[in-house]
Amino acid sequence: MNSEADSVFFKAREILDPDQRLAFLQQACGDVPVLLDKVLELLADEEGAEAYFGDSVVDDDRTVAMEPGEMAGQFEHAGLVIGRYKLFQKIGEGGFGSVWMAEQTEPVTRRVALKIIKQGMDTHEVIARFEAERQALAMMDHPNIARVFDAGATPQGRPYFVMELVKGMPVTQFCSERKLTTRQRLELFGDICSAVNH
Repeated sequence: MNSEADSVFFKAREILDPDQRLAFLQQACGDVPVLLDKVLELLADEEGAEAYFGDSVVDDDRTVAMEPGEMAGQFEHAGLVIGRYKLFQKIGEGGFGSVWMAEQTEPVTRRVALKIIKQGMDTHEVIARFEAERQALAMMDHPNIARVFDAGATPQGRPYFVMELVKGMPVTQFCSERKLTTRQRLELFGDICSAVNH
């Protein structure tokens, strides 16, 4: 089963369109729910790793604000209002979810990061993992972990959560640009380890 799940996983991760990926998974896994569950777990694990290590996050220099017409075929787009949040630009994407820079309109006005499950990926298994991530983040209280402000669901029932927007860059780029010494890099690594330990 593991080699079969790995094979389906590696093919599925190359399909970026959520509808096409879902169709592929339904066809590839057929009537084997255990296989589908394993592949979904692998894809969700990969998304979690990308979100943590920043592999899929678009940095400020490369981010381009998108107009509604530029996102044909996708539900989220710049200018869309979800609850009290207005989407501005996509800043990251994983296998099952996307992260948007948004503006909270009430009770305060501020820029936030809004993570939402992609359309077509809102299966029971994915929603359960998303809810677990949201709950775990909401319980954390550490200076090196972004805070969760809010959570909800779209009118279509897709869950989202809203976090502190932290602008930055990959840690390797940060260290290189500032020419940090080995000691300074290790101190920074210690801060990262503290957050991971928390």
